[in-house]
Amino acid sequence: MLKQKIAIPKSSNNCHGKIIGTDKYQYSIDTHWGKLDEQQIAVENCHAFAIDSLGRIFMVTDHPDNNIVVYDKEGNLIDVWGREYPGAHGIKIVSEQGQDYIYLVDSGWILNRNWDGVSTDEWDSPTNKVIAQSGFVAKLTIDGKLIYTIGHPQTVGAYQPDMPFRPTDVAIAANGDIYITDGYGSDYVLRYNSKGQYQEKWGGHDNQDPDHNLINAHGIELDNRDKANPKLIVSSRAEQCLKQFTLAGEYLATIATPGAWIHAPVIVGSLMYSAVCWSHIDGSNVDGSGFICIFDTDNQVIATLGGEPPSYIDGKLQPLVTDWSVFTHCHGLCVDDEGNIYVGQWRANGSYPMKLTPV
Repeated sequence: MLKQKIAIPKSSNNCHGKIIGTDKYQYSIDTHWGKLDEQQIAVENCHAFAIDSLGRIFMVTDHPDNNIVVYDKEGNLIDVWGREYPGAHGIKIVSEQGQDYIYLVDSGWILNRNWDGVSTDEWDSPTNKVIAQSGFVAKLTIDGKLIYTIGHPQTVGAYQPDMPFRPTDVAIAANGDIYITDGYGSDYVLRYNSKGQYQEKWGGHDNQDPDHNLINAHGIELDNRDKANPKLIVSSRAEQCLKQFTLAGEYLATIATPGAWIHAPVIVGSLMYSAVCWSHIDGSNVDGSGFICIFDTDNQVIATLGGEPPSYIDGKLQPLVTDWSVFTHCHGLCVDDEGNIYVGQWRANGSYPMKLTPV
């Protein structure tokens, strides 16, 4: 008999079949999507997604035995592989000269063989469940063969040896340039060329202009909606905002998302989507309070799935917050060519991703 873990929100509701959203942004929830037996193929945290040119959905997890799980749109398993990426956290799939390639981000988190069986949030403890080492980014063929890795920036003189490097996401420009966010490390964006050779960095914490700072630079996306002026959008999660930069790293603007510890943006067509791991309530990020934001072409929040509806007063977005009805900790998502949203969660009882279908 198929065993299926379900993430239970704080409302304790069974969300399967529930309609969420408002107006033309309404979706039906399928919590049974991704029909896998946990005894055969378990997941730990469902961190990020990408879709290849064949429409297959690649999900990265940090389970030690199953780093990559590949689905079709119906949630049927196509493939599962990878033990080399214990801190798997981000993924992009890019077509280069007619071939798909994977850029996979490993944040450096590994399961601790000395775990005390209790600690899960004592990040600096030698007995915590996961402990941090240096991370890396790997370029792979679509079937997982390693082409090259990008490791600690001290090897190219960009970091001092005592600066942590625990990357969280990656974006690829049209010319093949690679942009890496070091969101669990030193909070820089690092640019490499298509051969993986270091070019420059920006961000960090100590700029004279705080607009240039990044704090928990969790995700990055290339925004090509204005073809003449491509931009990078970077989440500064602990500041509850997204920041726009030129491809050369010049600061352009901040997209405020008050109340939302916002993750990597995903742009499909004219819309931008982003998972939110926590709502900021009474001065702190609260467990089990995630939701999803949808932005229009002006980067205004037009819908919150699993959250209270967005409100603007005098052009200023009011604090966003969960409605506690659906999600625990939204972490990664992707959107297919039919507008379906596939959502993975962190600390969600080892549950598989959900599918949200437009109504």
